[in-house]
Amino acid sequence: MNIIILLVVGGILGWLASIVMRTDGQQGVLLNVVVGIVGAVLAGFVITPLIGGVPITQGGLDVRSLIASFLGAVLLLGIVNLVRRGSVR
Repeated sequence: MNIIILLVVGGILGWLASIVMRTDGQQGVLLNVVVGIVGAVLAGFVITPLIGGVPITQGGLDVRSLIASFLGAVLLLGIVNLVRRGSVR
């Protein structure tokens, strides 16, 4: 059940992050899910220890973990844009 929640929440957060970073037209649903999950993992290692709480990858589904995962997805898209284009946009 935990993996299903991670896929659904990761997909939604990846989609929202792609809207914020204006890359929604360039990627499909599958890439949104991948960005959301990798962003959640990135946030679990980097952002969550700074703000406290449980990462979404370990089953924590509260406001802090959702915000941290969203920020991780936005950070991941920023890094990808920086490498791909030379600017964050």
